[in-house]
Amino acid sequence: MKIGIIGAGCVGRAIGKLAVRSGHQVMLSNSRGPQTLFSLKYGIGCEAGTVEEAAAFGDITVVAIPLAAYQAVPVAPLAGKVVIDTNNYYPERDGSIPALDTGSTTTSELLAQHLPHSRIIKAFNAITMNDLESDGHPGGLSDRRALPIAGDDTDAKAIVLSLYDAFGFDAVDAGPLSEGWRFERGRPAYCVPMNAARLELALAQAVRADQPV
Repeated sequence: MKIGIIGAGCVGRAIGKLAVRSGHQVMLSNSRGPQTLFSLKYGIGCEAGTVEEAAAFGDITVVAIPLAAYQAVPVAPLAGKVVIDTNNYYPERDGSIPALDTGSTTTSELLAQHLPHSRIIKAFNAITMNDLESDGHPGGLSDRRALPIAGDDTDAKAIVLSLYDAFGFDAVDAGPLSEGWRFERGRPAYCVPMNAARLELALAQAVRADQPV
């Protein structure tokens, strides 16, 4: 697949590196322009482009920028495409977002409102990037680490699940996009290594009234 990545920080770099290793074509981008990604282009083995070019390039697109900047994601080139939301809400970084503070929506639902014609999947947010690069293992192991996923489009989920597996992880489906709060910051499943059975239990134990800490 062709994977466009909007954001070239630690999240974008880690996903890009693993995607290239798995045989995918990758284009990294950031708000400062492809000239600032010169060394990453050769270090990872990917292409570099503008945000708009990465959005147009990908069969799927990964949004890996701070949540506060989500409205800068281009809308038109992502229509009909699978878009992976990796975001977490950090008020100290993103500023206060009342709808998230009250728990009336989720980060991925905010992105879905901004991209109404895209197929949004929440994934890769509940693991540190160091762990993403080091904890993957071949399938068939009972203690293989599992990662959560949420989304409303079954076919789009299947694509992202294939990435999880290629990167060395099992997956637990948390349900529709609106259930993505179950593995947001401060919940039991957030960035804690678990196999599929333990992760499923942790997702079930999450309580919506709990606010991120």
